[in-house]
Amino acid sequence: MVKPPVGVTTMVQRGKFELLPPTRISADGLEFDFTVSIDLAGVTPNFLGAYTHGPKDVRFLYVNSGRYAGQHGTCWDRRAKISLMSITREQIDAVFGRKGVLLAEYNGTGRDGGPTCASVKGIEWKVVSK
Repeated sequence: MVKPPVGVTTMVQRGKFELLPPTRISADGLEFDFTVSIDLAGVTPNFLGAYTHGPKDVRFLYVNSGRYAGQHGTCWDRRAKISLMSITREQIDAVFGRKGVLLAEYNGTGRDGGPTCASVKGIEWKVVSK
């Protein structure tokens, strides 16, 4: 996530109640590292594991902010939905071939100056070096 709002806690949702804090925090943004499983038996990949949510044909990640990320004393309680469905088979093969990891970036600040929320449009996944 790039350009998150200053002073707002942000975490990735794991399952229904657990939260994953950022692995790296910098002036430019936040990074989260986690693993999902993939069933490749069907026409489209089926993303599985505690970090994935939704029906198998529309899987996504939740990035929680403010109170949804466990922060007290804030007015924010938001959750961004990051789709996994634009990840291609070629990208999955590259990751399995140990050529890198998948990365998606999005603007963490919404138009109102608070955390980005709802379904995030235009997510582009790319394979990057570890």
